[in-house]
Amino acid sequence: MTKFFLTILLICFTTLSWGQSAQQKKLEERKAQILKEMEELRNLVSKENKKEKTVLNKIDDNRTKIKLSENLISTTTKQTRLLTDDIYTNQIKINKLTKELNVLKEDYANMIVKAYKNRSEQSRIMFILSSETFLQAYKRMQYMKQFSSFRKIQGEEIKSKMAEAERLDAALGGQKKEKEKLLAESEDQKEVLEKDKEEQEQLVKSIQKDKKKYAADIKKKQKEQKDIDRKIDKIIKDAIIAANKRAAEKAAAKTAAAKAAAVKAAAAKATPAEKKKGKETAVAAAKAAPATKATTNKITLTKESKLESDSFKANKGKLPWPVAEGAVSVKFGLQRDPFGNNFQIDSKSIEITTKPGTTVRSIFNGEVLDVQVIGGTRNKIVLISHGDFITVYCNLSTINVRTGDKVSTKDTIGTVATSPSGKTALTFYIMQNTTPLNPSSWITK
Repeated sequence: MTKFFLTILLICFTTLSWGQSAQQKKLEERKAQILKEMEELRNLVSKENKKEKTVLNKIDDNRTKIKLSENLISTTTKQTRLLTDDIYTNQIKINKLTKELNVLKEDYANMIVKAYKNRSEQSRIMFILSSETFLQAYKRMQYMKQFSSFRKIQGEEIKSKMAEAERLDAALGGQKKEKEKLLAESEDQKEVLEKDKEEQEQLVKSIQKDKKKYAADIKKKQKEQKDIDRKIDKIIKDAIIAANKRAAEKAAAKTAAAKAAAVKAAAAKATPAEKKKGKETAVAAAKAAPATKATTNKITLTKESKLESDSFKANKGKLPWPVAEGAVSVKFGLQRDPFGNNFQIDSKSIEITTKPGTTVRSIFNGEVLDVQVIGGTRNKIVLISHGDFITVYCNLSTINVRTGDKVSTKDTIGTVATSPSGKTALTFYIMQNTTPLNPSSWITK
């Protein structure tokens, strides 16, 4: 019974270790992505430091660095926890194998001793000849053959289990070293995080004396962001209405053409009186037909666009970045100001800081829904529909596409604009109809 429970326990641990290996792989990929973002951010900040930057911009950069460091520490901690579980699982397997080996070795030793005592050929023959019946003699011969075969099998099993124990022991040693390495990395990253936090505190203190001025700047930025969000929201709604109208007109034209063909075919067989009546009916129907209207805030999906939408949704978390390199400088959702929670910007997009002249690319196959310049700004934007999902690329200096163009994943749609202050950043939205979604959950490097 004990052996049965040990086997069940081992199976459970083995299944768990398979799941943990997959988790480790995902965490390793996430860690690599964070490290890449951190490296790109360091390069961008290094280049921007050569230009004059406001304290608020420096605070934003530092906040991004702190967030990336916290994400890296969190990922490393999860990896360490999984490694600890793997080490525990492998130790249990080794303990179980050691017990089994001890039992096997003891049995094998006893078998060898017996074989040694009965090693002479004469004793074996006497063992067979002393049988009372022919059947008993036959069974004794079979027993001797099976005994020899079993001894060989048991020897092979001992070798196999010893090799397995050695393999697990080597794996255990590697896991312990990996754990020590992760712990060291985590400690180093915590030191970097502390330095960044100290620098952030100093920057915040440096603007305390001009708190009113900076608070006014934050309020201005908050107002500008709300205005841009409102304008983009209107552009999206207008684009949806226009797209639905075009789709409705196309469908109506197709229906009308089919009806006209049917009427023409019927007219060819009709009498003059029936033809006259048919024309009067057609004119009356045309007058009574309502004008094509599209006032919905949802894209009307056809069979083809429904497939596009499903495909886009299925690729959540696997879509490429809209730029080849860069770092998220403004995340999705509420952004706190340096003074606390007095002023918050609720961002419906993410901002990706990158190098001047960086190419912007479509993150998925789709159709260009609209190309516009936001009123009162030089901010050029491109909207691409993927079924009822819409990706919005803001702050472009040049645009390479037109409304109605079909684009594929990573096709160039323009370049990122650089502000007068020297900041090059793409503002990127993902919407489902008019509902904003967090782009960071959808894209990956």
